[in-house]
Amino acid sequence: MLFKYETHMHTSQGSACSSCSGAKMVERLYELGYSGCFITDHFFGGNTAVDRSLPWETKVRLFCQGYEDAKRRGDELGLDVFFGLEYGWFSTEFLTYGIDMEFLLAHPEIDNMPLDRFAALVHENGGFLVHAHPFREADYISVIRLYPHAVDAVEAVNASHVNPAFDARARFYAESYGLPATGGSDAHHIWNHPGGGIALDEKLSSPADYLERLKSGRITKILERDESVALPWPADMWKDAVRPDMSLL
Repeated sequence: MLFKYETHMHTSQGSACSSCSGAKMVERLYELGYSGCFITDHFFGGNTAVDRSLPWETKVRLFCQGYEDAKRRGDELGLDVFFGLEYGWFSTEFLTYGIDMEFLLAHPEIDNMPLDRFAALVHENGGFLVHAHPFREADYISVIRLYPHAVDAVEAVNASHVNPAFDARARFYAESYGLPATGGSDAHHIWNHPGGGIALDEKLSSPADYLERLKSGRITKILERDESVALPWPADMWKDAVRPDMSLL
């Protein structure tokens, strides 16, 4: 038996480009047979749903609402939910794991911190980075930047990609630098979910467990894009998007 984990997923509370709450995203994963996930909302250097003008503590607590919503629903369903974020540096993005809200609250200096310094701080605190979709081409990406000495692994399969060249280049990048390869869906909505992620022969216990499996080559399978689970996007898909709620602080 294999256990499927989503390593790259967004919620409408944390990411402005997502239309579904953390709870709804987890419910969809449960329907698709996943055992767990990492919530990786866009941080303040990316397409965050949080008002950047707010005080640091307020911003951080609002940012974490998507994860907290997903975690509550995951606990109810028996689906593991772990914290992460997607750190943006000039449109180059890095999935960051092994840190938590307390880390964020203690380090306001990371707001717009250069990637090399951010990576060093994360590593000093036991976390790790995966370069997300390194060869994606889009109108918001003017330059493709690679940071092989700052990251711990490469997202070699991003199931949201329809152009296979992006993932082929990412695999070559990982192989060229001897970096572990992994995969994620990069899902932002419950509709048209592309599948993806990783499959393991044992359940994950923590982000540190994920890192150990990456380093030791114990990712059983990287899941490819799965067209069979696609659903049409409704015309009113944004109507129920849940945004950060000050009243919950």
